[in-house]
Amino acid sequence: MKKIGWKTATAIVISNMVGTGVFTSLGYQVPELHNTFTIILLWTIGGILALIGAFIYAELGAHFKQSGGDYIYLSRTYHPIMGYISSWVSMIVGFSGPIALAALAMSKYLGFQNERIFAILIIFIIAIFQCFSLKVSSRFQNIFAVLKVAFIIMIILIGICINPSPSNALLWDNSWTYELVLPAFASSLVFVTYAYTGWNSASYIVEEIDSPKLNLPKALITGTIFVTVSYVLVNFVFLKHASIEQMEGKEDIANIAFTNILGSQSVKWISYLIALQLVSTISGYLWVGSRVTQATARENHLWSILGKENKNQIPIYAVIAHTIISILIILSGKFEEIFIYTAFVLQLLSTAAVSTSLFIKKKDRVLFKRNIFLLMPIIFLLFSIYILYFTFINHPRESIIGLGIVGIGMILYFFDKKKVN
Repeated sequence: MKKIGWKTATAIVISNMVGTGVFTSLGYQVPELHNTFTIILLWTIGGILALIGAFIYAELGAHFKQSGGDYIYLSRTYHPIMGYISSWVSMIVGFSGPIALAALAMSKYLGFQNERIFAILIIFIIAIFQCFSLKVSSRFQNIFAVLKVAFIIMIILIGICINPSPSNALLWDNSWTYELVLPAFASSLVFVTYAYTGWNSASYIVEEIDSPKLNLPKALITGTIFVTVSYVLVNFVFLKHASIEQMEGKEDIANIAFTNILGSQSVKWISYLIALQLVSTISGYLWVGSRVTQATARENHLWSILGKENKNQIPIYAVIAHTIISILIILSGKFEEIFIYTAFVLQLLSTAAVSTSLFIKKKDRVLFKRNIFLLMPIIFLLFSIYILYFTFINHPRESIIGLGIVGIGMILYFFDKKKVN
């Protein structure tokens, strides 16, 4: 079986991380958080948590040595029901949700009147490329990941080099000390952590990575550091070139900021490039998500058909399943609602998965032999619980939808086991 190197694995990490979140979530933060220090701190904390998570997942991936990510970690550490629920959540929301959101954002930035039809079409096209072979998927992913990196660097350079717009959101006073204790700061972290979702993506396909003990940590950490620096700078650029009033409650933040920089005609090119870089986001989630579903299908009767591969060892039925579910999500709800319940469930899932690292004995660790390693999951879990609590308080409806999806997975597990017995 052909395997991928650390560069392709890093491309998957960057592609999965840089998607809709960084270009849309600032509009949900600025209604109550106005200080630039506060916004920068939000994105810095998100990056630190993602980096801690990347270190933890590097250890988990090297320890378990199986593709499947959370399913493997939770099944082997706690109970098969935990792994089953994680894969159910991953299929329904964890990977299919970001695919749907990226496709909808792509339609919005391209200016299509019927956003849903175009979003469905682009998912179909990318799914076809995913079904050929690992070689084709790798080339497709690498090309669009390079375009994504080039685009991010370009908008950062343009935004930093050009003088601030007359009406901008830069505010450097001491109000950040007050804003840090607002519930809005905690609930804003859910948007930020969603934007960083994907830092763990390469660990889900560890069996497809060459020399995973070396290349998996390199891919996770390199990708996460690049994205963290990029996110902080991109949000600084948005604040520098758009006002609070312009951004409040809006999703197309990049369009707003760059219209102020380049004018309404030239900004179309920025919109097209944002849409183009979202191709790799859709592709990355479809690639990784189908492998997680395949890992579950190998061990559960109800899912068995989703584990089948074509002649090129691509889990084609799993790819098709994620494609169909993504389309159903597009047809089912509004962008913000999908955004919040997806972010809530993903945070819940990563919290459970990270907790498994506490049960790896010191002698069994592959990358981190010292006990200081235990500080990383403890820090991650404390912040994660903090984020989940305030998300539930501020967005109870969306949180309950997310918990309902988890509950359905639990019911399916018992139905699956009863059918086998």
